[in-house]
Amino acid sequence: MERRPEQLRYEVSETRRPISLGAEKHIGEVLPVLDHGFVYLVDYMGNDQSIEQAARVSYGSGTRKVTETRGLLRYLMRHDHTTPFEMVEFKFHAKLPIFVARQWVRHRTANINEYSARYSILDNEFYTPEPEVIAVQSSTNRQGRGEAVDPEKAEMVRKIIIEDASRNYKNYETMLDMGIARELSRIDLNLNFYTQWYWKIDAHNLFKFLGLRKDKHAQLEIREYADAIGTIIEDSVPLAWEAFVDYQLEALKLSRQEKEVVANLVREKGGFTEDEVFGMAKRVGMSGKGELSETIEKFNKLGIMKGKQDV
Repeated sequence: MERRPEQLRYEVSETRRPISLGAEKHIGEVLPVLDHGFVYLVDYMGNDQSIEQAARVSYGSGTRKVTETRGLLRYLMRHDHTTPFEMVEFKFHAKLPIFVARQWVRHRTANINEYSARYSILDNEFYTPEPEVIAVQSSTNRQGRGEAVDPEKAEMVRKIIIEDASRNYKNYETMLDMGIARELSRIDLNLNFYTQWYWKIDAHNLFKFLGLRKDKHAQLEIREYADAIGTIIEDSVPLAWEAFVDYQLEALKLSRQEKEVVANLVREKGGFTEDEVFGMAKRVGMSGKGELSETIEKFNKLGIMKGKQDV
């Protein structure tokens, strides 16, 4: 039977793609970052259930409970089974200082299309740090900041940055007016001028980016962008985000020597019973049988357990 035109139009416009309501609310929502920058979600592919479907390719949509999806995603994150997380992707539009972009682009597992200053003219917008974030070189970290400088020195630094960037942009305009090629005129601009790009990345590699760039040791300016992106991802894939926070972002990795220190200190105090570990694990929010078993197994490997407990 021939379909009427209005039926055809309705079927074409109806989406069948997996939808994340949390992601939908962020599409096109501009989140300001720094003084002239921003980031927003342009598009996305998939949701929490898409990650589970990738891990369980044999089941159909809508046959699982949220608790089952949560349990599987936590298992995958806990055991570094990363491939299913690669099935979800996010595309962002970001406006950021060039020096931040040069740090950001080191995460090479993404697709990037950047604004071209060979083709277009850059805006007269540059980043100037606020006085409270201007600090001396750290005495313990060769690539980081130490203590904040006094307000008078901070204003002096801001004045230098503003005057230098303003002068160089004026020279940039002068060269353009002389007919000098844009690809040459741009080379005298400072690293604090803003660029823009589209950045597309899968959830697994995005979590790696956020784990590094939300860390307190990352440069403050790129942390601002990571925090903004994090708010979008938390809403978009809340179950995957919860697992990321628990097993990566707020988890702790111990070296062999650090494990020995912990084990020796605990053994000197007499160690723990498995009942004690089991009870405390439940009190801090562990509920899955598998995770509880793995926790007790880790304590057993440390050699600080007394007795047995069936999980």
